[in-house]
Amino acid sequence: MTALERSGVLPESHLVPDLLRPGLKLVFCGTALGRVSAERRAYYAHPGNFFWRTLHSVGLTPVRIAPADYPRLLDFGIGLTDLCKAHYGNDVDLPPEAWDAEALRARIAVNAPRHLAFTSKTAASVFLGRPTGQIALGLQPETAGATALWVLPSPSGQARRFWDETVWRDLARAVSASPAPSAV
Repeated sequence: MTALERSGVLPESHLVPDLLRPGLKLVFCGTALGRVSAERRAYYAHPGNFFWRTLHSVGLTPVRIAPADYPRLLDFGIGLTDLCKAHYGNDVDLPPEAWDAEALRARIAVNAPRHLAFTSKTAASVFLGRPTGQIALGLQPETAGATALWVLPSPSGQARRFWDETVWRDLARAVSASPAPSAV
């Protein structure tokens, strides 16, 4: 495993591709890969991150998936992407040019998942164009085309004091209650 600095431009050798295709029922969108995720070339790979255990505990996946096995999410109609694809690190360390809401909008328009869930208020803030203090957790009043938008408490260990699985459970219920869009 190649050690990276705390944050920076994501080396091409450490790129983690989007996990997207038309017809998904749910896509999770983070802000950017953290250092550990970039080093391991897998989404939500830091051992202190609650993402993978939460997917299983709220019923979005029937088994707990290891970060390195993230492509298996497609088997369950779930995709992954990040707002910042060319940088890695903590939100506060990302340069302004790293944020690319328009590229995310384009990816969502092409793939049209039923639900898009932001795993941080920061990513949602950039996408929605509202300050984080004006964004409530849960289902948002806005949509991206026919895609419902959700904001979840961050599963990152650094955000542990804000952790609450309730909104994740609400999302899981909504996903199971809504039919998946047909593939384009």
